[in-house]
Formats: sequence, structure tokens, C-alpha cells
Amino acid sequence: MAAPAPQPFVMHGARDAMSAGLAHIEEQVKGIEQAVVENPGLAFDLAKTLVESTCRAVLGERSVAYTATDDLPKLFKSATQNLPFLPATASDAAEVRKSLAQTLAGLSTAIQGICELRNQCGFASHGAGEPRPVMEAVQALLAAEAADAIVGFLHRVHRQDRTPPAPAGPSLEDGAAFNASLDEEVGPIQIREALFSASEVLFRMEPETYRIYLAEFDGNNADAEAPADEEAQP
Repeated sequence: MAAPAPQPFVMHGARDAMSAGLAHIEEQVKGIEQAVVENPGLAFDLAKTLVESTCRAVLGERSVAYTATDDLPKLFKSATQNLPFLPATASDAAEVRKSLAQTLAGLSTAIQGICELRNQCGFASHGAGEPRPVMEAVQALLAAEAADAIVGFLHRVHRQDRTPPAPAGPSLEDGAAFNASLDEEVGPIQIREALFSASEVLFRMEPETYRIYLAEFDGNNADAEAPADEEAQP
């Protein structure tokens, strides 16, 4: 019985980064996906290059200085030092920060491994005086998947931190005319001795309903204030 054909390798993390702004890594990504099966040695070269490209792009967009001679471990360290890996709500979580630092140290070790595999087994690395060990697709897949995970993670954190917050909804003060109209229509809401305005109760308890009624009120007012077409003069 013939062995099933191998499934094509797809770099999901890198392709996500590519579609989110790192368009210049497309050829590297395609090259790795093809090389994993057809030329494992080249996959080591491209895996290292891909992570370097991502680190340089992240540092450049964050205006963090680096030099053309910086090697990959140095670029990766600089990138991790300038990215907010913890959300603001967990900035004081010391144990979480410690665990995350250990995980990042593991990624740094993976980076070092990719560099060494490239130097020892790469197709286009520095020349050697003796034959290089020949790797197969399974070893190339390890380097490619590690690079894919690192690139996807770095760029996702970078992108998330630079995404502008959603615009805030209207404040209670923005709808002064609507509030006055609603309060006059409904009257005060009394709970024992406490009195509340209808507009504030609606704003606090049903903010989405408040926004809808406010929009309708503003729209009706705009229609009412629009000047009627003057009759044509004879």
C-alpha cells in the first residue's frame, strides 16, 4: 500500500503577521513552506532570516535603534524588551511575570537553536571544509514551526499594543436636550425617599437603549429644524 502524500506545510502565524502588515516577508514564508519538503537545508536558512526580518520590522515601527550587524539573538532580546507582553490589568502580577519571563527565555533558546542549525546544516550558510550533516523534512519542520510560532507571537503582541482603543460612547452630558425631553415626559423616578431622573436611569441601566433613543431624538430634531422648501415665486 502506497504511503499517503505528505500534507503541505503552512505557516499560520507568519501568514497572519504578513496579512496584518508584514507584506515584505511573503517570499520568505513561501520559501520555507516549500523548502521544508524539497530542500530542508534551505528551510534552516530562511527560518533564521524570517525571524530576523520580523524583529527588525517590530523594532523599526517602535523607533527602537538597532544596527545592521546585530545578530538574531540580540535583535530578539531587544524586541522582547520593548514589547508589553503582560496586559495592563496584570502589570502587578509578579508570579505571572516570572512565568512569562521563563517562557520568553525558552523562545530565546529556540532562537539560538535555529541559528546553530542554520550554521551547521543550512543550505546557504557559510562555506565548510567538509560535508554538512544532511537533514530531512522532519528536522526542517521543527525549525520552521518554531520560527512560525515566534513570528506570529511577536507581531501579534506588537500589533495588539498599537491598536487604538475603540471610541467611547456618548456621555450623559452630550444628550442634554434629549435628557430634558425624557425627564419631562416620564417625570422623576422615586425609590422610597430617593429621586432619580429618568434619563440618568436609562443611561446607567440600559446604555445601548439610551444611545438608540438619543439617535432617534437627534434625527427627529434635525428633520424638524430643516427649512421647508419655499414655494416657487410666479
